[in-house]
Amino acid sequence: MERRVVVVGASLGGLRAAESLRRGGFDGPLTVIGAETHLPYDRPPLSKQILTGKAGPDALPLRMDDGLDLEWRLGVTATGLDLERRRVEVADDDDVAFDRLVIATGAHPRTLLGAERGPGVHYLRTVEDSLALRDELRAATRAVVVGAGFIGLEVAASARQLGVDVTVIEALPLPLERAVGAEMGAAIADLHRRHEVDVRLGIGVSGLVGPDRVEGARVEGVRLADGGVIPAEVVVVGIGVAPTTSWLDRSGIDLSDGVLCDAWLRVLVGGQPHPDVVAVGDVARWAHPDYGRTVRVEHWTNATEQGEAGARSLLEGESAPPYAPTPYFWSDQFGLKIQFVGETLPGDQVAIIEGDPAEDRFLAAYGREGRLVAALGVRRPARVMALQGLIASGASFPPQG
Repeated sequence: MERRVVVVGASLGGLRAAESLRRGGFDGPLTVIGAETHLPYDRPPLSKQILTGKAGPDALPLRMDDGLDLEWRLGVTATGLDLERRRVEVADDDDVAFDRLVIATGAHPRTLLGAERGPGVHYLRTVEDSLALRDELRAATRAVVVGAGFIGLEVAASARQLGVDVTVIEALPLPLERAVGAEMGAAIADLHRRHEVDVRLGIGVSGLVGPDRVEGARVEGVRLADGGVIPAEVVVVGIGVAPTTSWLDRSGIDLSDGVLCDAWLRVLVGGQPHPDVVAVGDVARWAHPDYGRTVRVEHWTNATEQGEAGARSLLEGESAPPYAPTPYFWSDQFGLKIQFVGETLPGDQVAIIEGDPAEDRFLAAYGREGRLVAALGVRRPARVMALQGLIASGASFPPQG
């Protein structure tokens, strides 16, 4: 009897897993279940090219291998998982049987209490979200972005390019501090201020302002924790994402800010790896062999590489190499490519080894216990990628040459 593989999540990671299964020789039935009605598409342009009008939705679909021979079940939401019976429970449809399973359900935006979606109030995750926000930004003069993470800062940059006055509000002392450290977070805040973004740090939001905030009323501003009000016709909430795991709550799979996996991306059930179920992409928290802890990475490159690695684990088990990447991500803001490679922790040393942050062209290296652990570059693509190899090889800090 042919073994059947089911991928839950028509995402980048899910697609790459399906492609890798076929390339690895799996020729049995392969089904992809997706909650959205679209084939897998690229999400990074949603906060950039789509908002500014430089690209349309037709530029988003991901390229995929010819002859994949997939069954697409789109517009179908997974609601539960029965591991013993090996069935994915779905809304308004028959359960889907599997022999092996790839969990690739990604993540969804965290919501701000009192800031539900409505006229002028936006969250950004899907193509529909991006198009709706684009239409409102084109008619707006003032916007507030709540949250200075990558999505929030990219939206702020896109809105400024459209001529909108933008205020960014961040409860933490610095933007992106957890991702790139305090010194470089301050540099990115200064980058936005040089482009006339009003960046307000270390202050929270208590709610939105409008005509009594009744249902259907348009937002008129944001109320700060100190009682101040910032007028706005458009409010974008970008306070991070949460892994989409609620459908797994009764499955027995170990969950903690994602689906917990071993170094081969096999999901843990009672602390033990399940040989026929892997998780990939934003939803996966795995034991990184080099870091001695579990990590969850929400970036494009990881979803691609992890989808491929998850497929290898299903096909080869522990004969496949454990998944031990040097994380890499990028962001485009104000026409500048910002790239980061490695991982940083509080207390790491930071050294500017090329250029000057004030000139929007520089390279920074991060060190810990005498070793190079990460690098950040603005308009330094080749140099960042060169340092990626040094990080993986355990080079000393500061790097030489």
